[in-house]
Amino acid sequence: MSILVCGVDEAGRGPLAGPVVAAAVILDPARPIAGLADSKKLSAAKREKLAVEIRAKSIAWCVAEASVEEIDTLNILQATLLAMQRAVAGLAVVPGEALIDGNRCPPLDIPARAIVGGDATVAAISAASILAKTTRDAGLLVLHAAYPLYGFDRHKGYGTAAHLAALRAHGPTPQHRKSFAPVREQLELFA
Repeated sequence: MSILVCGVDEAGRGPLAGPVVAAAVILDPARPIAGLADSKKLSAAKREKLAVEIRAKSIAWCVAEASVEEIDTLNILQATLLAMQRAVAGLAVVPGEALIDGNRCPPLDIPARAIVGGDATVAAISAASILAKTTRDAGLLVLHAAYPLYGFDRHKGYGTAAHLAALRAHGPTPQHRKSFAPVREQLELFA
């Protein structure tokens, strides 16, 4: 009997606003999912379609996050590891091993291996990458409804020219990461 392996990945380390979201997925070898790839290489429509299939066919999956407050308190790396830890802990089935995208593993109660570029080479990590990205993008649409002047529906919180211009014009929202330099600079100007 082979051990169950979960893939773990995150979305939203780089943006200036919103939570960092992580997902853990245990794929079912008996129910393969065609087209899994690094979420960044897929269109939004393809990611959404695959996310539905991943939720339906996986043995278990969990999406978790670390809040803007946690990012500002801990730092983005520690908040990312915390979100990953929460995602693995939230799985309905306990895996025998976790494969983590990147070069760092969160503290877990099971063996874990970091795999650089795993979102492009390990199907379970690709699946986690897709769930994390689609969940975070949906959250940014909610944020856009609350703060329409910032264009979160378009840039998803990343520091684009339009987002930086909105920050300069309107100041940071409560959902902006105060520990990130462009936001901190605006906080000082609007203080």
